Amino acid sequence: MKINEVILQSISKIVVFIILTLALYLFFSGHNAPGGGFIGGLVLASAFVLLLLAFDIETVRAGIPINFSILSACGAFIVIAAGIGAVLFGEPFLRQAFFHMHLPLFGTVELTTVTIFEIGVALTVVGVVVTIILSISEDV
Repeated sequence: MKINEVILQSISKIVVFIILTLALYLFFSGHNAPGGGFIGGLVLASAFVLLLLAFDIETVRAGIPINFSILSACGAFIVIAAGIGAVLFGEPFLRQAFFHMHLPLFGTVELTTVTIFEIGVALTVVGVVVTIILSISEDV
Protein backbone atom coordinates (compact mmCIF):
# COMPACT_ATOMS: atom_id res chain seq x y z
CA MET A 1 0.00 0.00 0.00
CA LYS A 2 1.35 3.40 -0.97
CA ILE A 3 1.19 6.09 1.68
CA ASN A 4 -0.32 9.39 0.55
CA GLU A 5 1.98 12.16 1.81
CA VAL A 6 0.30 15.08 0.04
CA ILE A 7 -0.90 16.69 3.26
CA LEU A 8 2.49 16.35 4.98
CA GLN A 9 4.32 17.75 1.96
CA SER A 10 1.90 20.66 1.58
CA ILE A 11 1.93 21.62 5.25
CA SER A 12 5.71 21.20 5.55
CA LYS A 13 6.30 23.87 2.88
CA ILE A 14 4.46 26.38 5.06
CA VAL A 15 5.90 25.17 8.35
CA VAL A 16 9.49 25.27 7.02
CA PHE A 17 9.03 28.97 6.25
CA ILE A 18 7.79 29.57 9.81
CA ILE A 19 10.70 27.56 11.25
CA LEU A 20 13.23 29.52 9.18
CA THR A 21 11.72 32.79 10.40
CA LEU A 22 11.93 31.60 14.00
CA ALA A 23 15.54 30.50 13.48
CA LEU A 24 16.49 33.96 12.20
CA TYR A 25 14.72 35.62 15.12
CA LEU A 26 16.47 33.38 17.65
CA PHE A 27 19.82 33.93 15.96
CA PHE A 28 19.61 37.72 15.96
CA SER A 29 18.06 38.03 19.42
CA GLY A 30 20.89 35.98 20.93
CA HIS A 31 23.25 38.90 21.37
CA ASN A 32 21.12 40.67 23.97
CA ALA A 33 18.60 37.97 24.92
CA PRO A 34 18.45 34.16 25.11
CA GLY A 35 19.20 32.58 21.79
CA GLY A 36 22.11 32.87 19.41
CA GLY A 37 24.01 30.67 17.03
CA PHE A 38 23.52 27.35 18.78
CA ILE A 39 19.76 27.47 19.27
CA GLY A 40 19.27 29.22 15.92
CA GLY A 41 21.29 26.47 14.26
CA LEU A 42 19.26 23.75 15.96
CA VAL A 43 15.98 25.30 14.86
CA LEU A 44 17.35 25.75 11.34
CA ALA A 45 18.43 22.10 11.30
CA SER A 46 14.92 21.09 12.35
CA ALA A 47 13.62 22.71 9.14
CA PHE A 48 15.94 20.47 7.11
CA VAL A 49 14.85 17.43 9.13
CA LEU A 50 11.19 18.25 8.44
CA LEU A 51 11.95 18.43 4.73
CA LEU A 52 13.71 15.07 4.93
CA LEU A 53 10.66 13.58 6.65
CA ALA A 54 8.17 15.02 4.18
CA PHE A 55 10.16 14.32 1.03
CA ASP A 56 12.73 11.69 0.15
CA ILE A 57 16.46 12.33 0.49
CA GLU A 58 17.06 12.60 -3.25
CA THR A 59 14.43 15.33 -3.65
CA VAL A 60 15.86 17.36 -0.77
CA ARG A 61 19.44 16.96 -2.03
CA ALA A 62 18.35 18.04 -5.51
CA GLY A 63 16.57 21.11 -4.10
CA ILE A 64 19.30 21.98 -1.56
CA PRO A 65 22.64 20.92 -3.08
CA ILE A 66 24.70 21.54 0.06
CA ASN A 67 27.33 19.20 1.45
CA PHE A 68 26.56 19.56 5.15
CA SER A 69 29.92 18.09 6.19
CA ILE A 70 31.68 20.92 4.37
CA LEU A 71 29.18 23.39 5.84
CA SER A 72 30.09 22.33 9.38
CA ALA A 73 33.81 22.60 8.56
CA CYS A 74 33.29 26.11 7.16
CA GLY A 75 31.39 27.06 10.31
CA ALA A 76 34.23 25.81 12.51
CA PHE A 77 36.70 27.78 10.38
CA ILE A 78 34.62 30.96 10.83
CA VAL A 79 34.61 30.42 14.61
CA ILE A 80 38.39 30.04 14.70
CA ALA A 81 38.90 32.97 12.31
CA ALA A 82 36.74 35.21 14.52
CA GLY A 83 39.00 34.41 17.44
CA ILE A 84 42.24 34.79 15.55
CA GLY A 85 41.10 38.12 14.10
CA ALA A 86 41.35 39.65 17.57
CA VAL A 87 44.84 38.19 18.07
CA LEU A 88 46.01 39.84 14.85
CA PHE A 89 45.11 43.22 16.37
CA GLY A 90 46.99 42.48 19.60
CA GLU A 91 43.90 41.61 21.66
CA PRO A 92 43.17 38.37 23.56
CA PHE A 93 41.67 35.42 21.66
CA LEU A 94 37.91 35.94 20.99
CA ARG A 95 37.97 39.54 22.21
CA GLN A 96 34.74 41.27 21.19
CA ALA A 97 34.79 44.46 19.15
CA PHE A 98 31.71 46.49 18.31
CA PHE A 99 30.68 49.77 16.80
CA HIS A 100 27.47 51.62 15.99
CA MET A 101 26.42 52.33 12.43
CA HIS A 102 23.51 54.33 11.07
CA LEU A 103 21.53 52.51 8.39
CA PRO A 104 18.89 54.47 6.42
CA LEU A 105 15.88 52.22 7.08
CA PHE A 106 16.90 50.69 10.42
CA GLY A 107 18.40 53.65 12.26
CA THR A 108 21.40 53.13 14.53
CA VAL A 109 22.51 49.49 14.57
CA GLU A 110 25.18 47.90 16.76
CA LEU A 111 27.55 45.67 14.79
CA THR A 112 29.72 43.21 16.71
CA THR A 113 32.28 40.51 16.03
CA VAL A 114 30.15 38.19 18.16
CA THR A 115 27.73 38.00 15.24
CA ILE A 116 30.50 36.55 13.05
CA PHE A 117 31.29 34.02 15.77
CA GLU A 118 27.59 33.11 16.10
CA ILE A 119 27.29 32.63 12.33
CA GLY A 120 30.11 30.09 12.55
CA VAL A 121 28.44 28.33 15.46
CA ALA A 122 25.10 28.19 13.62
CA LEU A 123 26.68 26.78 10.45
CA THR A 124 28.58 24.18 12.47
CA VAL A 125 25.46 23.07 14.35
CA VAL A 126 23.36 22.85 11.17
CA GLY A 127 26.08 20.92 9.37
CA VAL A 128 26.65 18.43 12.19
CA VAL A 129 22.97 17.80 12.97
CA VAL A 130 21.92 17.33 9.34
CA THR A 131 24.98 15.15 8.63
CA ILE A 132 24.05 12.92 11.58
CA ILE A 133 20.42 12.69 10.45
CA LEU A 134 21.47 11.88 6.88
CA SER A 135 23.91 9.21 8.02
CA ILE A 136 21.27 7.62 10.23
CA SER A 137 18.70 7.67 7.42
CA GLU A 138 21.10 6.07 4.94
CA ASP A 139 21.78 3.09 7.25
CA VAL A 140 18.64 1.21 6.22
